[in-house]
Amino acid sequence: MVLSTPFTPKLYFPTHGDDSYRVEHYDLTLDYRVGPNRLGGVARISAVALRQLTRLSLDLGALRVNGVLVDGARVRFTHRGGKLHLSPVGLRPGPFTVEVHYAGSPQPVTSHWGGLGWEQLTDGVIVASQPIGAPSWFPCNDRPDDKATYRISVTTASAYQVIANGELVARRRAASTTTWVYEQIEPMASYLASVQIGRYQRAELGPGMELVFPAGHASRVRHDFERQGRMMEVFRERFGPYPFGSYTVVVVNDELEIPVEAQGMSIFGVNHVDGRRGEERLVAHELAHQWFGNSLTVTDWRDIWLHEGFASYAEWIWSENSGGLSSDDHARHWHRLLSDLPQDFVLADPGPRRLFDDRVYRRGALTLHALRRTIGDDPFFALLREWTAGHRHGSVTTEAFTALATRRTVRPLDRLFAGWLHDRRLPSLP
Repeated sequence: MVLSTPFTPKLYFPTHGDDSYRVEHYDLTLDYRVGPNRLGGVARISAVALRQLTRLSLDLGALRVNGVLVDGARVRFTHRGGKLHLSPVGLRPGPFTVEVHYAGSPQPVTSHWGGLGWEQLTDGVIVASQPIGAPSWFPCNDRPDDKATYRISVTTASAYQVIANGELVARRRAASTTTWVYEQIEPMASYLASVQIGRYQRAELGPGMELVFPAGHASRVRHDFERQGRMMEVFRERFGPYPFGSYTVVVVNDELEIPVEAQGMSIFGVNHVDGRRGEERLVAHELAHQWFGNSLTVTDWRDIWLHEGFASYAEWIWSENSGGLSSDDHARHWHRLLSDLPQDFVLADPGPRRLFDDRVYRRGALTLHALRRTIGDDPFFALLREWTAGHRHGSVTTEAFTALATRRTVRPLDRLFAGWLHDRRLPSLP
């Protein structure tokens, strides 16, 4: 067996993740009671040790661990500070399994941006984990470059719908509860794993596209997402084939500050639905993340512009393809606004506190527009399609993108990328 050498990231979140092994599959069996917020779980993790191990760690938040097995044998463990440390004896390089039994009341992980992960709604649950909230509800190797397949089984009261990543492969009712089983066969980063629980209705929006929403909001939801099928066509043309088997939009019956991204899924608050398509740019943004963020996921959080800059640029692409302003118009508008703001960060390494700064989103979009203006429309969109095809369901870096762009044009791009990605000062638009 040939084992890959682990990538050593610039640690924005140094307490998360363990580079001594890679996870191949998570099998999560969950039992959840909505009212008291009580979760019982068994996580079966298939992984590969990259070197001889005398101990390893998983990320897990404020849940009680009742027992751990490694390759079927009970092992000693300690659980504190969000880390579950295991002490297997002489684990050799190669495949191994971990089984963790746990329970408790899941609580969001504390962060610069508030609580992340498993969170109670007024009547149900939302999971919004980006970037470090996954340990709030299951033990994991919480680093964006460690992507794995998933099976997620959730048992809860039958009055509730459960939506998770991947395809629904089973639904079993027993007495007052129902068990929902989803399988995510495309590799997924832990922060993109998601469970949504609520009293919802379901409706098909088109082949492979589903709307999930609270009763009483059907007409507004259907109207505001009515053009998503056409949006999907535009993005397939510009970015390449849709990378997953299906796409689900969940509208929760609570207000959310921003929509939430998950693999094969987006979650909106009821405040994002007004019956007038007033937030359609966000619909485009979240759909674009299925290519940029979910299929292509950053190896290192410093490269967040590869997610947010691309999704923000997708807003402009949809605008110019749906009768709105052109990308040129949007670029001039945002360049003027950003020029008046502090020039105090580097796009390709903004620092952990600025991961979700709006300037990262908009300067990222402007970087792509500057590249498009420099090399031309046809080469630019051909580049995006090659980028998504070559790294489909994989991990990406800024260096890989700029190297690909440089190889695909005779125009010199070094100064363009140096200015937009690595200088603090905002460059002029080409």
